[in-house]
Amino acid sequence: EMADLDVEDFVKQNRHLAEVVDNHRSVSENEKQWKSRREFIFRNISDFEETHMDHLLALSMVWSNHIFMGCRYSPDLMEKVKEMAEGITVEDAPIFKTRDEIMKDVRHNFIE
Repeated sequence: EMADLDVEDFVKQNRHLAEVVDNHRSVSENEKQWKSRREFIFRNISDFEETHMDHLLALSMVWSNHIFMGCRYSPDLMEKVKEMAEGITVEDAPIFKTRDEIMKDVRHNFIE
């Protein structure tokens, strides 16, 4: 399990790997999104063979899309990426409501 400092140390000791990972930043990702997704990748990179790097990158996008855009995926997949992201702190992450929560608020406000 890597803390912030550990991630930075890992990057310093694995420059080549860091460059490979940095090449996968999406043009649409802002600094905060990329910093968080990059940390997700580095925290989990040792669990993946180099040949399965695309699988890790896909999981990092699932997690990032969930955190920053409110995308939802199957319960199994959500559980997996949440476990993989344990310990990552995202400052000022947006909060998303489900359609049901929004409708509940609308009904509640309508009744008052």
